[in-house]
Amino acid sequence: MPQYYSVEQVAELLGLHVRTVRGYVRDGRLKAARIGKQYRITAEDLAAFTGAPAVPAPAVVAPELRAEASTIVQVDGIGTREAARLASTVMAAISGPREGGRPLKFQTVHDEERSTLKVIVFGGLADTAELLVLINALIRENRHV
Repeated sequence: MPQYYSVEQVAELLGLHVRTVRGYVRDGRLKAARIGKQYRITAEDLAAFTGAPAVPAPAVVAPELRAEASTIVQVDGIGTREAARLASTVMAAISGPREGGRPLKFQTVHDEERSTLKVIVFGGLADTAELLVLINALIRENRHV
């Protein structure tokens, strides 16, 4: 399949102004195909025009599709000691390698007066789901003690 360049790409490759390249196309010095309102120049035609081998166009790389979660877990009826234990257990659990090499981030806020703990988690979906299962198990364990 032939590789096509836009007039702008050719101008950038050759260090010329876009109008200069369009002039070469209109004069017939640089062979180009008109597609819609745009000119397209094949790599072979560019090589013939410059007398140099064709330069590959920069590859278009699609951005990686990635999803992340921002989650807030509220735990009611939890004392200071239990909140600290839960926070340290979560910290230990997320310290290892993660999916895609991206670490989980979390923060805890304990309101001693209201006996409420909020755990805020940012990270990949699978890792966040695993962490939520762990938090649920820790809360259940704490209630049975």
